[in-house]
Amino acid sequence: MVNSVELRSIDSVLVANRGEIARRVFATCRASGIGTVAVFSDADAGSPHTLEADAAVRLPGNTPAETYLRGDLVIAAARAAGVDAIHPGYGFLSENAEFAQQVQDAGLVWIGPPVKSIELMGSKVESKKIMDDAGVPVLAELDPAEVTAADLPVLVKASSGGGGRGMRVVRELADLTGEIEAARREAQSAFGDPTVFCERYIETGRHIEVQVMVDRHGKVWAVGERECSIQRRHQKVVEEAPSPLVERVSGMRERLFHAARLAAEAIGYEGAGTVEFLADEDGNFFFLEMNTRLQVEHPVTECTTGLDLVDLQIRIASGAALPAEQPAIRGHSIEVRLYAEDPAAGWQPQTGTVHRIHVPGEVTEFGVLEKKGVRLDSGVMDGSVVGVHYDPMLAKVISFAPGRTEAAKLLATTLARTELHGPVTNRDLLVHVLRHPAFLAGDTDTAFFDTHDLSVLSEPLVSADTEAIAALAAALADSAANRARARVAAGFPSGWRNLPSGPQLKRYTTARGGHDVRYRLNRHGLAADGFDNVALVSHAPDRVVFDIDGVRRTFTLSRHGDQVFVDSALGATALTVVPRFVDPTAEVAAGSLLAPMPGSVIRIAAEQGDAVDAGQPILWLEAMKMEHTVTAPTAGVLTELAVTVGQQVDVGSVLAVVDSGAEESREEVPA
Repeated sequence: MVNSVELRSIDSVLVANRGEIARRVFATCRASGIGTVAVFSDADAGSPHTLEADAAVRLPGNTPAETYLRGDLVIAAARAAGVDAIHPGYGFLSENAEFAQQVQDAGLVWIGPPVKSIELMGSKVESKKIMDDAGVPVLAELDPAEVTAADLPVLVKASSGGGGRGMRVVRELADLTGEIEAARREAQSAFGDPTVFCERYIETGRHIEVQVMVDRHGKVWAVGERECSIQRRHQKVVEEAPSPLVERVSGMRERLFHAARLAAEAIGYEGAGTVEFLADEDGNFFFLEMNTRLQVEHPVTECTTGLDLVDLQIRIASGAALPAEQPAIRGHSIEVRLYAEDPAAGWQPQTGTVHRIHVPGEVTEFGVLEKKGVRLDSGVMDGSVVGVHYDPMLAKVISFAPGRTEAAKLLATTLARTELHGPVTNRDLLVHVLRHPAFLAGDTDTAFFDTHDLSVLSEPLVSADTEAIAALAAALADSAANRARARVAAGFPSGWRNLPSGPQLKRYTTARGGHDVRYRLNRHGLAADGFDNVALVSHAPDRVVFDIDGVRRTFTLSRHGDQVFVDSALGATALTVVPRFVDPTAEVAAGSLLAPMPGSVIRIAAEQGDAVDAGQPILWLEAMKMEHTVTAPTAGVLTELAVTVGQQVDVGSVLAVVDSGAEESREEVPA
């Protein structure tokens, strides 16, 4: 018999987080008549989550350590705002047992699991021992000090936290010490705990997880499984429910759900949690970890069950029981994480202003989809700035349809037609994945990007021909803008002469290369070199219409500084305007190492005057809670080292200079 449970009224909630998860919790609160309070760093003063809350409290500073990881400041904010409860979201303090206890000690409702459960699962080392004792299949832990060549490859993992931070694959024993040190630094920066451990690395496993929901009345739900096998840097990129593997392997779902219930019961769990497993193609699976919080990918479970998981979290925290019947699984849902990053450049995070983000069609924001459609959970809006302090995820885009193929097609088309003006994103990669034959066949594993060639998957969606036409559209839109601004003879065509002359020339660059657009506008229309099949219908500063081989196509354009964004049904193209005259002060010396992003220099491995090899690490930057190695572009001598440890640098800053000629000169000097 279950003891009676005290019911507590929750009328206002502070979300101890930022971005899309804060907005997600606020959406449920508003639908339930619950007041909302945000906390925000200085960098987030104008962020959507700050602006849409009923009230917001500033956390002075910018870095997570100064703001969202300061439990004392968050609780002080809750007291100042007079809320009843705190929802931790995910990341930051969401799996911090000490913070959970402090929330309750302050007389507030903690919308999360019991403190003891968080403590037991907070160490991935100890959690595996508990699960092993409970009868849940586990992978054996390896002591980093005892790893041998026979154990390779191994995975170094942070004991606290997740999200791919503090995680490294080691294939050579000589690299183990350095990778452990790097993992410890990342873990300390992201979670405040440098503890790491090792386990055997399964090259082509499937990442399968089970959503559990447990109330205080003895009811344990295994709500459904998700597959999150397609990952980069051990961080999920594409997630779906149900799992194609589980659908294929007879009896696997029942075994998974049984193991997940055992895990939840073993630690006296309450609320929403996720039990993660690594599975092979035969349906064997091993416990990885239990996340004692809501997951980033929870929307796919909501769409395939009809449940609002945040609403259930709040109800359970108030003492209410789960409904009498668990809902059945319906249809298929796929989620992709839209990041400001460049997959073709080693997943390099990007920064800058999001000038426009528009997902076409009828889109539901933060809500459970009841019919075929698209959902958007976004942390940004037009004008938002992506900085260096936080994860570069812009939004999650989710589709729901009766079948998996329909869901993939809908999501791919929606993404391809989304207007994204700002930093480089992984959008094209996501569309290529969703349309890939292996993905559509359900053949997904954690080595997907290696198996199917990341360089191919990262290629632009638009064809080279479409990109060239986009450059022509940009040139004509620029021409129209110039005429619109003209004070004299504004009605004359751009570049008009009363005698025949050479064509107008405008230059652009893209990820593929350069485009030299040569054209004339005369009484007969458009004459553009290399575009004999293109006729101009109309052109304005923001819209150009062509007839291409007899088919009318409309291109919309937006210019921000030297960036031009061109959208059409054929795809999106981002162009950079090449200036007619180059500023000599903007040129940099050959062999310069430029900062790939804004960040902080955390380590330097060479000194000025050192001889270095091509690819040799020179220094490390920390940005967005991840380490990024800057290597020598060529063999030579480090003739200039322009930074010191702890220095903040902007993107494009010269960090160091490697002179390959100096190395050759050294080799010619007789001994």
